[in-house]
Amino acid sequence: MLAKVTSATVIGIEAAPIEVEVDIGAGLPGVNIVGLPDAGVKEGRIRIRGALENCGFKLPQRRVVVNLAPADLKKDGAAFDLPIALGILRAAEALPEGALDQSLFLGELALDGTLRPVRGVLPVTAWTHKAGLARIFVPAPNEREARMAAKGLQVVGVRCLGELVEALRAPGAPGLDTLRRPDVPDEDPAEAQTLPDLADVRGQEEVRRALEIAAAGGHNILFVGPPGSGKTMLARRLPGILPPLSFEESLETTMVHSVAGVLGAGGLERARPFRAPHHTVSVAGLVGGGPLVRPGEVSLAHNGVLFLDELLEFSRTALEGLRQPLEDRFITLVRARRAVRFPSDFMLVAALNPCPCGHLGSALRTCTCSLTAIANYRAKLSGPLLDRIDLHVDVPAVPYRHLAAGTPGERSATVALRVSGARARQATRARTVNARLTPQELGAFAPLDEAGHRLLERAVERFALSARAIDRIRRVARTIADLEDAPHVRSAHVAEALSYRVFDREIVSN
Repeated sequence: MLAKVTSATVIGIEAAPIEVEVDIGAGLPGVNIVGLPDAGVKEGRIRIRGALENCGFKLPQRRVVVNLAPADLKKDGAAFDLPIALGILRAAEALPEGALDQSLFLGELALDGTLRPVRGVLPVTAWTHKAGLARIFVPAPNEREARMAAKGLQVVGVRCLGELVEALRAPGAPGLDTLRRPDVPDEDPAEAQTLPDLADVRGQEEVRRALEIAAAGGHNILFVGPPGSGKTMLARRLPGILPPLSFEESLETTMVHSVAGVLGAGGLERARPFRAPHHTVSVAGLVGGGPLVRPGEVSLAHNGVLFLDELLEFSRTALEGLRQPLEDRFITLVRARRAVRFPSDFMLVAALNPCPCGHLGSALRTCTCSLTAIANYRAKLSGPLLDRIDLHVDVPAVPYRHLAAGTPGERSATVALRVSGARARQATRARTVNARLTPQELGAFAPLDEAGHRLLERAVERFALSARAIDRIRRVARTIADLEDAPHVRSAHVAEALSYRVFDREIVSN
């Protein structure tokens, strides 16, 4: 007998429907899975056999063929265990006709029949609702995640294969109500999260100002300074002055984390992501990819902050992989059978030492690096990548008198109010932050006066700025004007924006 069960897989952050066809016929006993399954799917037949037998069901002593359609789409993971097991039971007539209709099934089976959580439940639930199905069955740990995208769709959290089969056997499936757990809330309650506060930072007024500008306009920022000057401390306080996630941003962020399998408890992500990968991260780990094509750090930081400490210790290949996501706000990974696209709209915060020993230009310690060593060290940061960073800020060592002072700096909550006001002005004007303005929008919303044009022209001639760098300076100037609630960009705003280009000045002086 032939049985069909609806399931799905995830490509990028989009769900793709999979029809599980199970046929039981004459032939040598065994289970054959076809339809381009990977090793994890093929090994499922062992898990399925153990789960069925430990739940009191016996596999028929006949040939079982499982086809995962469409056959040209690679299937990976263990989420097909549950639909395959139910398909076998339906083909063996252990389930009544129509019991699996209008439903989608996902879940990995343990040998005792319990269901383990799987990744990608959120986009699959969204597709199930869009496809007009009535129910989705997911492992109980994934139930809260599925409810976030249910929109009236019945979500059934399943703990064990045995209890699910008993519920499906009831005429009209009224037994499904016994599987629903009223103690699971539809939405994760808001949880207070304590973020590091800018009040902990002593001194560094110019750097704090640059961080505020970066937050207000969504600009990328690079900190350059000796070890212990506070670069990491400042970067980790950026999420505390950013506006909270909107519901749409929260759902997008949660979807990426769901696909990557790092969602945790399954609730809606309410805090902006802060990702800080180690400098030994691989290219696939940073931008995404690998054998199963998973999101990388640039996508896990979507709608948040990607912090790269010791930037020049990252491999040159990994750094150059940042070019497309920084420019396009998404990353496209091309593989032999398909192209996968992940969102990657993040703020880049990077930190580096001025030289290998870290003390170039320091008044406290003498730099021991040769000119060749310094040149080789900085060669990892290419001009095109540097052009994509809006602010380059010098972070000097903090004098002892500032560290010993008991007076705290300005609190993050106060700075966040100014940042929110500036972003509100940008949203009213262009519905996006200044860092995302197109050249046409930049000309319309950030025109320069005559003095501003003259100042920028002199800077281009002196620092040899590229066209991309010019646009980024103008965007930063527009953000500075927004923080002052100034309707027009003046030459003073351009001058301040130019002051945050320390690398351009060093290139000229060298």
